[in-house]
Amino acid sequence: MMPEKIDLTNCDHEKIHIPGLIQPHGILFILQKPEFTILQVSKNSFNFIGIHPDKLLGKKLKELLDVQQISHIQQCLPSDLESVNPVKISWKTQDNTFLFDGIIHHSQKVLILELLPVTSQDNQDFLTFYQLVKPPIKQIQNTINLQELCQVLAKQVRKITEFDRVMIYRFDEEGAGKVIAEDKLEELPPYLSLHYPASDIPKQAKQLYLLNWLRLIPDVNYQPVELIPTYNPVTNEPVDLSYSVLRSVSPMHVEYLQNMGVTASMSISLIKNKKLWGLIACHHNTPKYVPYYIRTACEFLGHVMSLDIGTKEENEDLDYKLKLKTIQSKFVEAISETPNLVHALSEQKNELLDLVSAEGVAISWNQELVLFGKTPLEADIQNLIDWLVTQINNDNVFYTDSLFKVYPASETFQDVASGMLALAIAKSQKHWILWFRPEVIQTVKWGGNPNKPVEVNENGSLHLSPRKSFEMWQETVRFKSLPWRKCEIDGALELKSAIVAMVIKKADELAKINVELERSNRELDAFAYIASHDLKEPLRGIHNYSTFLIEDYAKLLDEDGVFKLQTVVRLTQRMEDLINSLLHFSRLGRVELVMRRTNLQELVESVIEVLKISLKETRNVDIRICQRLPDIKCDRIQVSEVFSNLISNAIKYNDKANKLVEIGFLDQEATNQATITFYVRDNGIGIRQKHLDNVFRIFKRLHTASQYGGGTGAGLTIAKKIVERHGGKIWIESTYGESSTFYFTLPS
Repeated sequence: MMPEKIDLTNCDHEKIHIPGLIQPHGILFILQKPEFTILQVSKNSFNFIGIHPDKLLGKKLKELLDVQQISHIQQCLPSDLESVNPVKISWKTQDNTFLFDGIIHHSQKVLILELLPVTSQDNQDFLTFYQLVKPPIKQIQNTINLQELCQVLAKQVRKITEFDRVMIYRFDEEGAGKVIAEDKLEELPPYLSLHYPASDIPKQAKQLYLLNWLRLIPDVNYQPVELIPTYNPVTNEPVDLSYSVLRSVSPMHVEYLQNMGVTASMSISLIKNKKLWGLIACHHNTPKYVPYYIRTACEFLGHVMSLDIGTKEENEDLDYKLKLKTIQSKFVEAISETPNLVHALSEQKNELLDLVSAEGVAISWNQELVLFGKTPLEADIQNLIDWLVTQINNDNVFYTDSLFKVYPASETFQDVASGMLALAIAKSQKHWILWFRPEVIQTVKWGGNPNKPVEVNENGSLHLSPRKSFEMWQETVRFKSLPWRKCEIDGALELKSAIVAMVIKKADELAKINVELERSNRELDAFAYIASHDLKEPLRGIHNYSTFLIEDYAKLLDEDGVFKLQTVVRLTQRMEDLINSLLHFSRLGRVELVMRRTNLQELVESVIEVLKISLKETRNVDIRICQRLPDIKCDRIQVSEVFSNLISNAIKYNDKANKLVEIGFLDQEATNQATITFYVRDNGIGIRQKHLDNVFRIFKRLHTASQYGGGTGAGLTIAKKIVERHGGKIWIESTYGESSTFYFTLPS
């Protein structure tokens, strides 16, 4: 049995939102609505209001606070509680009056009330708040780029809070963080530019940062205060404290801060597009309590910066983005002028690379693969595309700066493709554009070794512990390219939109042509039907009168006259056969297909039986069905005609003493799963290569009418029409003098 892997990601399973404990710098009440009955209370109530918990349980809040305060709390409940907090609470006892900032929020079906003690100095008004935030906001407005914004904010938050160190900490896509700005006491070691692994902040902790914008720990060495009783007596479950400002801290996080030498901390969330972008992290070497009004000011600055992050990021490398935009505009204009998209992309290969600053590109289109620049081998790219089909997202784009991490087979070509940006134009048809970037060996500076979270105790057991050292630790990183920027990914997506628009435009033009062709074909079919139908009557008259003349006047005519009348009869008979074939061919386009499940084995066996009766040449013919034919959905009558025409031709055009006809189908795994390829093979006279394109033309014969049993030359044309109406195709392979094989596809 393999031992459980132990690392800091195990922290992801810790239920930090239901600790059943709080920090000791306030009181927490769990209230049952609508009477605000106290279901639970923190054990430290006596320290703040001089009443033991057991004296509070079961009481209604109106027994402890005056009517005006209860009324105010009730009025707050329908509102957005975040906008009304804090509620000023004055708790009066016989001996004293205690002032609190009351924080109210809902949790499941209960109400949570947290009381944070305030002094007269802490009880500040709006003017104080305004004076706190005005200078930082003014400086924020004057910043030009993201780096300047972050540095200004770190400095201003430290000035307001007087923490020893304030850092701006930014997360990457994998959850790891980097300190991008810092303001600190001079004697403290710098953390600027240091990286921290994603495991330093577990996933559920990041989720809580989204719910609570600000988190304060006045003293990491505090003794947690339990709730009395531990579980909600109504639900018999722990209460969700996700929104609680007093919620007790994870023991792992406490140990982490202690290892850093931090005694007090405060964090403010930075959120962009509803995702955690980063944190304002404040550290202090001694215990430090931050009044609520200062916390509110800091949280407000966090909101302001969160709103400004997107704009500042857009302004980063503006010249580079404008360059990409120019390349994109010219590129799209150039490729829109040509009917062949792959050819257009190939002609603009340098611009295609510059569009996303890549060093290699692969274009996969209609089974064609075109490569430019530094790329993996064709076989590697085909395998990569097969893998990508299962990985691509709804935007049809996939990008990574470490392909090896997600696709280990790329190790053999990391020198040209450690990074990849893949764009799916049409996944089902394998229309792709893949850009590649080579490996760039990097040195990453970490805040301590991120790979050693597990310690071995004296007894040999493993102890999961946060890192103890936060001194700079360097690591050489391989199998990574330069990261893809958002503007580059956006450029690729805009290229896709342009390509799709061109494809749709061409498809629309083709659809209009097809509609016109369909109309023309219908008119031609109608014309052929009417014309041939109208021709039959006079032709039948000529045939009949010629026959009557031979019967009635043959004795009066000389031999030459009789021969000429017989020629007229023979020609009219041939003409009628041709007209009947034309009528049948035109009718094929007018009659609806009757599609139903068909036992093809029985159908072909029936066709063979009929042919053996009707054809004289079948005495020395061996007709073989090479394997049992599958059931398919088709028009039974028309498909039987296809087999009848092909088998009869195989018998007719054969000069061998022993004629052989084989009927079968190709292994479906070797062909398109949506269709089955059937064949009819003979050992007959074969067809010269130069005539292969003509055999399906109507009334086109390669021999005289008297050779090989005659015929109109319409049979193969009719077979082709039937196959195409079923959505298939038909073709021939032949060796002159030896054999011919007709292949055709039908839907499976």
